[in-house]
Amino acid sequence: MRRPNFRFVRGDISDRDAVGRLFSQERPDALVNFAAESHVDRSIGDPALFLRTNAVGAQVLLDACRAHGARFLQISTDEVYGDLPLEGDSAFTEGSPLRPSSPYSASKASADLLALAYFRTYGLPVTVARASNNFGPWQFPEKLIPKLIARALQNRPLPLYGHGGHVRDWLYVGDCVRALDEILRRGQPGEVYNVGGGNPRANLDVARAVLRALERPESLIAFVPDRPGHDARYALDCAKIRRELGWVPEISFEDGIESTVRWYVDHRAWWTKTPGL
Repeated sequence: MRRPNFRFVRGDISDRDAVGRLFSQERPDALVNFAAESHVDRSIGDPALFLRTNAVGAQVLLDACRAHGARFLQISTDEVYGDLPLEGDSAFTEGSPLRPSSPYSASKASADLLALAYFRTYGLPVTVARASNNFGPWQFPEKLIPKLIARALQNRPLPLYGHGGHVRDWLYVGDCVRALDEILRRGQPGEVYNVGGGNPRANLDVARAVLRALERPESLIAFVPDRPGHDARYALDCAKIRRELGWVPEISFEDGIESTVRWYVDHRAWWTKTPGL
C-alpha cells in the first residue's frame, strides 16, 4: 500500500516502549484499535495470548492516547454479548449485559470495559464499535467465508461444526468501514455503537451460498464435531447508529458473497500461501 499519508510499522501493541516511540513520532489525533487476536478456536487453545494482545495491548494503547491527547475508537465484536436462542428474533442492544462465552470474546469484553473506564475516570474521548461478522476481500483465510471459498475452489471438504445450524449476522466489510468512519468522526465520547448487517444466516446456508456461487456440489459439505461453548446465534439491534449517525448497510448478503467469491477467484496467489487451509 503506497499512500503519502500511510506508513506501515510492524510491532506489538503490548510493547509499551514501542507504542510510546511511535506516538511521539507520529502524534496522531485519533487511534482506531483493530489490532487483536480474533480466532475463537485458537483462543480456546491459548487464552493467555488473547488476553495479552486484546486486553493488555488495549490498555497500552489507551495509556498512549491519554498521554498524547488522542481520541480512541475500540473495534469490538457482537460476541461480547454472548449468544441468543436459535428460536425467535431477539437482538442485543448496546445496553445488553456482557456475557462472553470464549476466551476471545472475554478478552474483547475486557478491552471494551477498560476503554469505557478510561472515559469515565480520565475523560479520554473513547467510543466503542461492536460489529457483527465481517466478510469481503482480503480477509484472512482462517475465517469462515474465505475458508469455505478456498476449500471449494480446491474441491476439498467444507467443514462445518455440528449440523451447521449456528446463526451469524453477516456484514460486508465496505459497510462496516463506512460505519466506523461515522463513529470516529461523529460518535459521542463514552458511547457504544452496534454495527450489524441485518443478514442472519445459518453456517450451513452460508456454505450453500458459496457453493452455488462457485457451481460446486453440496456433497463437499462435511459436518464435524462441535467446539466447546459454541454460541448458537448472534443478532444486533442497530437502531442507535441509524438514529444518531444515519448509517445503514448498503450491500446485501447475496451481492457481498458474489463480489467476495470473485475476489478470491482472482487472487489465488495470495490465499494459497496460507498454511492449514
